[in-house]
Amino acid sequence: MSGQPRYLWVADQLRRSILSGDAAPGSRLPSRSRLARAFEVSEQVSRHALRVLVTEGLVEARPGSGYYVCAAPRFHRFCRTDRVSEAGVAPLRQEDLGTVRESASTPIARRLAARVGDPVFRTCCRGDAAGEPVVLHTSWEPTALTRGTRRTPEHARPGPGLLDRLGAAGVRVDRVVEEVGVRPLREPEASLLDLASGRPVLVVERTHYSGETPVETSDLVGAVDHCRLLYRLSLRFPHDG
Repeated sequence: MSGQPRYLWVADQLRRSILSGDAAPGSRLPSRSRLARAFEVSEQVSRHALRVLVTEGLVEARPGSGYYVCAAPRFHRFCRTDRVSEAGVAPLRQEDLGTVRESASTPIARRLAARVGDPVFRTCCRGDAAGEPVVLHTSWEPTALTRGTRRTPEHARPGPGLLDRLGAAGVRVDRVVEEVGVRPLREPEASLLDLASGRPVLVVERTHYSGETPVETSDLVGAVDHCRLLYRLSLRFPHDG
């Protein structure tokens, strides 16, 4: 074990068995006392080892029943390098949650290079799979961009995306910047995703620009154990000699 704490060593042995498939999803692991005897450790050590695996999401603790191997999570992949730069929730089924007008908060004003309190449209939609919510997509757009036109988010209809809608209003989007991070899930996101508040979530902040001016910014939020981001990057090679 080379100085490794014994509970981490036990957790490593169990983890290998789970990841190799020897311990099938849904199967019950030996009790703490049986693990202690099998690995020649104390029950306290085996308890700590099992807690490590619960934290990692590999094992589920069922009160009064024991510890069970979790089923492999189903990942949903979101392409972030599509040709038309639409964020959205594809390939999931989109459920529109509506557009409202509100005042820009400090974080949103910073992302839009606007003033705190400036009017913005906030549009929200949810991506569902098999009737279950998976991700939440929320976007903010200055109302001044499309004021007096029929190209506002309030008038948007299924079909033309952000680039076409703003283009028709005379706003040419030519650049997108994306930043990916992890943070605790907040309310009301938690209610909309039917998840516990505080759970770690993947957050993709995407901002569309027209020249140097940000014209729309959005958050894609989903549980870290269910969402993956797919990037395809082209490589340039130097010319030979």
